[in-house]
Amino acid sequence: MKKSLIWRFCLFAPILYLSLTMISCSSQKKIEYFQDIPDSGQVKTIASSNYTEPKIQVDDILTVIVQTLDPESTAVINLGNIPISSTGTSMGGGTLSLNQQFSSGYLVNKEGFIEIPILGKIKVSGYSSSEASAIIRTEALKYYKNPTVTVRFANFKISVTGEVLRPGVYVMPNERVSILDAIAIAGDLTIFGKRENVLLLRENPDGTKMAYRINLKKSDILSAPYYYLRQNDVIYVEPRKAKSDATDAAQQKYIAIAGALLSIVLVLAYRVK
Repeated sequence: MKKSLIWRFCLFAPILYLSLTMISCSSQKKIEYFQDIPDSGQVKTIASSNYTEPKIQVDDILTVIVQTLDPESTAVINLGNIPISSTGTSMGGGTLSLNQQFSSGYLVNKEGFIEIPILGKIKVSGYSSSEASAIIRTEALKYYKNPTVTVRFANFKISVTGEVLRPGVYVMPNERVSILDAIAIAGDLTIFGKRENVLLLRENPDGTKMAYRINLKKSDILSAPYYYLRQNDVIYVEPRKAKSDATDAAQQKYIAIAGALLSIVLVLAYRVK
């Protein structure tokens, strides 16, 4: 009788193991990115996304650096770019953003101008940072010999909220920022985040807003027109149903326990036989 029960269990054990494995694979499919890219040695060619430099808008803050052979002559201009760090904003006892800071610089006023000492008022709105550099250099040539001018955004910020590890507002160190960069800086999606339904909100210069739905499980986002972010973009990661995700998380833990117990039972069954 005992041998009969043992053999029945031994026959049932592979089916149990296969069922647990299938559950594990199902849970893993919910959190994998780029599932349409083969995991074999095959190479998949993906078209690149066209990157366009962001345009300067009203209320942007610009870092303007003018360099010449005599640093003291341009010190009054460059002093307007000294960064001022803050401790961040707290929410529920935790820090909202790890890199939150406020930077001084030249504010683009409502008419689209910045006012720089010595150089005066210069129109910059509607231009990219490289175009603004050329415009400011033209003005600087009136006062300096062979100046080098660099213009960068001091407030190129992205908001990442929802089911990510560190939601918050992040000031980017450069203008060429992708949606994957922003998600990585925010600590990646949690296990509860919907990879197939990430929302990107973008405000146009005329005040209108656009919304894009992004599926991180597919590689076509790498060539999408919204792959590269613009200043003030908002990324929202929608949560899954709490009950189903809690079940999936528990399954991962129980699979390991079940596998260990299965091994012990099979060893005991072999010894009894």
